[in-house]
Amino acid sequence: MDLSRFSEMGKGKKVRNTANHDYDCWWWLVRNGTAVVFITVGLFALLVRVAVSLHPYSGAGNPPKFGDYEAQRHWMEITTNLPVKEWYRNSSSNDLSFWGFDYPPLTAYQSFIHGLFLRFFHPDSVALLNSRGHESYLGKLLMRWTVLSSDALIFFPAVLYFIVVHYNQPSRSHKSELPWHTAVLLLSPCLILIDHGHFQFNCISLGFSVGAIAAILSGKDLVGSVLYCLALNHKQMSAYFAPAIFSHLLGKCLRRKHPILEVLKLGLFVLGTFAAVWWPYLYSTQSILEVLSRLAPFERGLFEDYVANFWCASSVVIKWKRLFTTESLKLISFTATVITCLPSMIQQIRSPSHQGFLYALLNSSFAFYLFSFQVHEKSILLPLLPATLLAVEEPFIFKWFTQFAMLSMFPLMCRDNLVVAYLALLALSFLILNAPVQHRVRESNHLSNYMGSATMFLILCCYFVLHIVYLTMHPPEKYPFLFEAIIMNLCFSQFVLVTLACNIKQWLLRKPAKLEEIEKKFI
Repeated sequence: MDLSRFSEMGKGKKVRNTANHDYDCWWWLVRNGTAVVFITVGLFALLVRVAVSLHPYSGAGNPPKFGDYEAQRHWMEITTNLPVKEWYRNSSSNDLSFWGFDYPPLTAYQSFIHGLFLRFFHPDSVALLNSRGHESYLGKLLMRWTVLSSDALIFFPAVLYFIVVHYNQPSRSHKSELPWHTAVLLLSPCLILIDHGHFQFNCISLGFSVGAIAAILSGKDLVGSVLYCLALNHKQMSAYFAPAIFSHLLGKCLRRKHPILEVLKLGLFVLGTFAAVWWPYLYSTQSILEVLSRLAPFERGLFEDYVANFWCASSVVIKWKRLFTTESLKLISFTATVITCLPSMIQQIRSPSHQGFLYALLNSSFAFYLFSFQVHEKSILLPLLPATLLAVEEPFIFKWFTQFAMLSMFPLMCRDNLVVAYLALLALSFLILNAPVQHRVRESNHLSNYMGSATMFLILCCYFVLHIVYLTMHPPEKYPFLFEAIIMNLCFSQFVLVTLACNIKQWLLRKPAKLEEIEKKFI
């Protein structure tokens, strides 16, 4: 008798063949429902974050500017001691050359709230001017808690929202991959290392982005637009998703009864959200320009450190910064980014679909990462997010991309003395990525077919050898950054392959039958 044909009455849970699932470590979670899955995985994910936060952070004990930890603490100092109009203005109390604000106003408001928390429990950690480089035990503990609480209050609920929406779609006939998908979303090693090791608040902007994606997938386009505007007003790097979101929403509007009215409604909600966030700075043009001038750090150059994008990889042969002015490089990088985004945008305008939207997010963010101006290692979190959302549909691409996203951040983790945390999370991610998950979608994988098993094996050997070489050997004196350059070029080559494969997959998607009928199921 085939037990898989039976289902539980009332709850509608499928009874699966026990013989096929003795090895499936996720099955006991599946049968207990989404709530149990999320609570169990979520608690473990929080424990991992706490463990990583026990390790060093960016710039620990390294004066005079320290690192990103000091930048975040300094912003809390500024916002809790100065009026809102002076947060982006250079003054004797706010030296913009020492970690001046370079993010939109929502980051400033977040810093203000966290600063109040620090000032309540430990006023010395945010004392104006006197707290520079403050690294007391209590201060560090409170700072770590601000990131952990942000993750728990914004990123975790956003992931839950996406999981509920994604697995309530009619096309999701099997739920066995739900625990695995929840785990890869909440236990993303790159995000944990950057936010809870290196020290940043990417969980907030990424959380708003995930919430926006989930809202759009469920047909709540206005809610999605507001959430995406909040992401964009927290970190301008969220613009990596803008072409995909714009083209998908435009494509949907053009297929409705009153397309112009639909576009106007979205525009009003976007303008209203921006006006609310920027309200303290709308009293004068000069005030607006003061903020805007801090959001485009062109003086930092085309790329920062050794980042696995086109400009850094090709700079080994072409010295872009010597051959072109900053103005020329801005135009060249902008043109290259737009050209790379266009195919994905056109596909979504012509044929918007839920799965195509996720591919478009990945392709759009990769276009920005590979070709835009002033990209740094941490920006890999942007394309990694939609890749994780697509993990069930594209397991090979997700695994391959995650491995090289980790490698691209390895030199940064070494500089921050986070090698132990990095290796631990690398091992944990390996276990999760290779966990047995039944009924996963079998994709026609262009990337693995193109590369071949022999090539993949060779690349993976290089992957592991580079870790060992970087930790145990010194580069030649003549080429002090040789190992970083090799790592970045290897990662860049794999990112290009992933981008090409995902653009092809997006264009090969079938045209959705009735998108509006699917959306109505969520309304």
